[in-house]
Amino acid sequence: MDPFLEQALDEARAGLGEEGIPIGSVLVHQGTVLGRGHNRRVQQGSAILHAEMDALENAGRQPAQVYRECTLYTTLSPCAMCSGAIVLYGIPRVVIGENASFMGEEDWLRGHGIQVDVVQDPACRALMQNFIETYPELWHEDIGH
Repeated sequence: MDPFLEQALDEARAGLGEEGIPIGSVLVHQGTVLGRGHNRRVQQGSAILHAEMDALENAGRQPAQVYRECTLYTTLSPCAMCSGAIVLYGIPRVVIGENASFMGEEDWLRGHGIQVDVVQDPACRALMQNFIETYPELWHEDIGH
């Protein structure tokens, strides 16, 4: 597994350990992790703290040029909100652990010139599937169903 995707998966596991939704993300600039995060909607009572948003927040304010040289790694396909942030900040590449559990706005991202790499990692998929089977009501709340 890619070491940065592994770090995103570690974040997802940390979220599960906090009784949250196990999705993790890291923002990488030239081989250095600028920010890492996981879904904290449950833990913080937040409407917007998805993993990608948490990683961006934890990276702090960056110059526009830095975002344009980053890759965002996420364990699950990004939703419309997170995809909007990716496009807004001009992040050119997203590496997705898996999209079988949830298909986000991948085509929309590609339509905005973002390179989207889906790796279908078995560990990302197993973590999400186990969570969905164990906590279906929380999962459906998070994705808006």
